[in-house]
Amino acid sequence: MPFSATSALRRTSPVHACDARVKLLLTCAYSVALFATASVPGMALCALLLGAAVAASRLPATMLARLLLPAYVLAAFALLANGFAAASAGWLTGALIAARILLLTAASLVLTLSTASAALMGALRWLLAPLRFLRVPVDDVATTLSLAVRFIPLAADELSRVRAAQLARCAPFATGGVWRRLRAWSGVFAPLFVGLFRRADALSLAMDARCYGAPGVRRTALDEPRWTWRETAVLAIGLLACIACVAL
Repeated sequence: MPFSATSALRRTSPVHACDARVKLLLTCAYSVALFATASVPGMALCALLLGAAVAASRLPATMLARLLLPAYVLAAFALLANGFAAASAGWLTGALIAARILLLTAASLVLTLSTASAALMGALRWLLAPLRFLRVPVDDVATTLSLAVRFIPLAADELSRVRAAQLARCAPFATGGVWRRLRAWSGVFAPLFVGLFRRADALSLAMDARCYGAPGVRRTALDEPRWTWRETAVLAIGLLACIACVAL
């Protein structure tokens, strides 16, 4: 199965060992700090904090740079659009917006690459727990997001298999005109969606066999994480750092 940005990369690091709830809260606070700061020193401190998180997570910098490729396009567009619109002041504004896009995307990648999807969805369920008083189906929302995240690498795997099968049949993906290439790709997406619907049907049968959605039943976890003083200390230090970014 090809690696994707939604797959956790196993490493032995302080970031990987940190509680998923702390990482999720700090990512939210970091996102707020990115959009709240409007100064170059504050943005520089945000970049330093992210660099420290990447170094502590021991994630390959080259892999992060490759996964940031779509963000490069958005950042370049924001820089050019603001730069040509308002001269010198516009270039500074565009640079800050581009930095926000790149830093926010990189922070999200650090979160997903250092946290297993099950732990991340458990943290999201914990964060949304107060919405239960408003009769919001928190468990269903978290399960839906978890399944959507897990289906992304499955869809990529299915796409690569179907494309390889079509290449074995001499499908003209890189030769001929545009119309011919589109027709070749049409032979990929039809079996791709059939395979994905087949997986979804098997998943629905498995969930139904396990009585998912039974009334009056709440989801539990095999290993319930415990909140200790370490989580409190890490969260407090991270929040103070985010406040410092805004204050600069």
